[in-house]
Amino acid sequence: MSLRKSAKGGLVGVVAAVVAATAFVAPARAASDEATAHQASGNKAYAHKASANKHHHRATQRAMDAAVRSGTPGITAQARDTRDPHGVWSSTSGVGDLESGVPRGKNDRFRVGSITKSFVATVLLQMEAEGRLDLDDTVERHLPGVVRGNGNDGRSITVRQLLNHTSGLFDYLADDEYSRTYLRGDGYLEHRYDTLPPEKHVAVALAHRPLFEPGAKHSYSNTNYILAGLIIERTGGRTYEAEVRDRIIKPLGLKATTNPGNGIHLPRPSSRGYSKLFASAPDRIDDITEMNGSQGWADGDIVSTTGDLNRFYDALLRGRLLPPEQLKAMKTTVTSPDSPDMAYGLGLTRLKTSCGITLWGHAGGMVGWLSMAVSTEDGRHQLAFSYNADWDADSMQAIVDAEYCE
Repeated sequence: MSLRKSAKGGLVGVVAAVVAATAFVAPARAASDEATAHQASGNKAYAHKASANKHHHRATQRAMDAAVRSGTPGITAQARDTRDPHGVWSSTSGVGDLESGVPRGKNDRFRVGSITKSFVATVLLQMEAEGRLDLDDTVERHLPGVVRGNGNDGRSITVRQLLNHTSGLFDYLADDEYSRTYLRGDGYLEHRYDTLPPEKHVAVALAHRPLFEPGAKHSYSNTNYILAGLIIERTGGRTYEAEVRDRIIKPLGLKATTNPGNGIHLPRPSSRGYSKLFASAPDRIDDITEMNGSQGWADGDIVSTTGDLNRFYDALLRGRLLPPEQLKAMKTTVTSPDSPDMAYGLGLTRLKTSCGITLWGHAGGMVGWLSMAVSTEDGRHQLAFSYNADWDADSMQAIVDAEYCE
């Protein structure tokens, strides 16, 4: 799930692209991206830097502290680096509760937002490996009659185009009425406990004409992953949540990772989440911790921890969850002109740090939460962190750069 979008490059662009709904990334023709050549120099530099790294994440901690000083209530983070003699580093900065002043917890559970998309894409790619679907199947084949009207046609959109955001389908979160009702101001406070079935989200999107012909461009749309979740359910004959649980969460032992369903509470331990819901009152901060999980669903509903997210991406990139053919497909990217250092695969983002290191992962945003989980391609160095607020995405770049560059 995402909340706002802007045209920025690099890591800021990654966060902005997935924390967005009120604008769209400018169009570019979708193209397969051959990443190996331009990765080489950055990754060699990274290997040299890592072997000489003596700071033990002090720079990362300073970047987290700076984000808290600039206004984010609290941050929790974990880094895992096989070249670090200390192994796993977990730390926090700031508070988890503005009222009580209780510090942010190292094991906090939080809403991961669009990082959910990596889980959803993994399930569909597993189903492809099992011969139960094909990435080039049409949406119509699996969801007959669902995507029709206003120029939208599921007969012309493939599963692959859903997963890499080249379907052209309107992002339901960008609908003005939906945003006023469920994302901003008094609308959010009044409707935060509403149960919203996925069909509601699809209907909102299909009330708009498509942005472009399927496959022509890349534009991030949460509608794509609502439909992906529905395809999982139609193919598997059971809920999307059950498929994620039995295919990923249980096998990897991600004991702190859950799908909330219609639940409104975060499991403990957890911090409070905060948002600036009112543009007319920019200094007002609302506690938005409780919300109905169905308002995210397959585009952004998962609750997890930094440790579980690192374990997930480690397993994914090391080939424990997907056969080589499907992992290669997942890492075949399309480009976005507004974020030249970022490219999007199938529920997986490739990006570069300011010092040229190539990372894979995803960013996420929900009302009240921002998160990032990234890894080197070999899975040897992961970083995951969470803000319990949604208004300072730009500072996230400094944390990633501090971990991998300084």
